[in-house]
Amino acid sequence: MKTVYSPLHHRRTATSELDGGILVPPYENPNRAETILARVKDRQLGEVLAPVEHGLEPIRAIHTDDYIDFLEHCWDDWKAAGKPGEAIPAVWAGRGMRHRAPKDIDGRLGYYSFAAETSITDGTWEAARASVDVALTAQQQILNGDSAAFALCRPPGHHAAADLYGGYCFFNNAAIAAQAFRDGGAQRVAILDVDFHHGNGTQSIFYERSDVFTLSIHGDPDLVFPHFLGFEDETGAGKGEGYNWNRRYPPGTPFDIWKGGLEDACHQIDAYNPDYLIVALGVDTFEGDPISFFKLTSDDYLRMGERIAALGKPTLFTMEGGYDVEAIGVNAVNVLEGFEGRA
Repeated sequence: MKTVYSPLHHRRTATSELDGGILVPPYENPNRAETILARVKDRQLGEVLAPVEHGLEPIRAIHTDDYIDFLEHCWDDWKAAGKPGEAIPAVWAGRGMRHRAPKDIDGRLGYYSFAAETSITDGTWEAARASVDVALTAQQQILNGDSAAFALCRPPGHHAAADLYGGYCFFNNAAIAAQAFRDGGAQRVAILDVDFHHGNGTQSIFYERSDVFTLSIHGDPDLVFPHFLGFEDETGAGKGEGYNWNRRYPPGTPFDIWKGGLEDACHQIDAYNPDYLIVALGVDTFEGDPISFFKLTSDDYLRMGERIAALGKPTLFTMEGGYDVEAIGVNAVNVLEGFEGRA
């Protein structure tokens, strides 16, 4: 299996994350991608490719023009306003307020974000652009005939909506790749999100569409980020009714329970019969993850990969979460090796 990787992810080297009322070093950091890359090479998973630049048009197919413009200029606007630290939103349009983008950079940060843990820094724009190119280059490998490819995306993407960032995500790599498959002639695409946190951005992007079926298995949003989406009664709307599927689990969930959700999701995908499958691959379901509460073990990721492979679909893996840096390489590559039958 080919892996696509860009060193431009290092352009995003945030130093601050709001957690528990204090600023801490971000859980999402460059070491995550480097640890996965080292494991890919150590296990001789396959060729590692550099991404091809794809420009803004594939991004515009998913994200709004004003949001893209905001991300491109946010850091410069922040510095021009004389702000001393990293750009972190401090105000949002709450219930009863007008939802519009103000001129002031503080107001625009609140308008285009849904959470305060994700700071914007010098280099965030370049890293997010490169992450999209990673996903699209891997997607192109599948269009060229490969049965699977791994997009080692950083920053991740599944929390980013059409005009919102948060949860360490700026552009929705999986959604952009899904649209690229559709634009390339696919009739149906499925996105299976196995990250611990609900893929709220992906759900919202495709919620009224039937050509992209979104499925997510995740921690109960009553108890964990992103809190406001991810419940079983969210099944799509309009033309998308019946094409969004969620399964949530409580703290302490082991693989023996979690795999029931995976099995149900796979049955849904089988029935949908997509031309292509995208797996939003988060391994923060791991028992040692510092910001999650499931209890999957490293060996469980081999079984996960095996079950996804049994669907028999051309499959693009886009890297999402996973914050136990020492284990992330083993766990992510175990999914890929299980998929390839190398377990």
